Amino acid sequence: MKQVIYGILVYSHIVSAVLSIGPLFIFMPIIRRLRGVDAVIEQAYLSVINVVIRIVMHAGHVLVFTGVLLLILGPWPWYTSWVIMTLAVLLLSAVFLSRGFTLVLRKFHDPGADKNVMLSRLNKTSWYYIGLMLIMLWLMVQKPMLW
Repeated sequence: MKQVIYGILVYSHIVSAVLSIGPLFIFMPIIRRLRGVDAVIEQAYLSVINVVIRIVMHAGHVLVFTGVLLLILGPWPWYTSWVIMTLAVLLLSAVFLSRGFTLVLRKFHDPGADKNVMLSRLNKTSWYYIGLMLIMLWLMVQKPMLW
């Protein structure tokens, strides 16, 4: 029974990892199309971006929860180097998700806000976040002993 639960947790962890990285690739074409569109189309694109951020955020919650359960049930101790590094990268990605996306989207409609600067920042933050998630993915798959 424990193996079945562990297998379900591993599968859930993998699916949540895919959902926390994959939707961000939708951002790049949307950000490109957002430049110079009228207000109605802009609002539609921003709605899509907000939905994608929500999916990524909730998938990240599932990712963390299943990761903790896998550590509790699995053979690896908390002090293993790849676990510590994964947690460090996780904290960085949480900062990027909240500061890089949410704050930019809140300021997007502020009077005097330069939308091109905001869109460039969204694009840049997306790539940083994807990079951090890929580093985390590498740490979880390879499980390197760094020290």
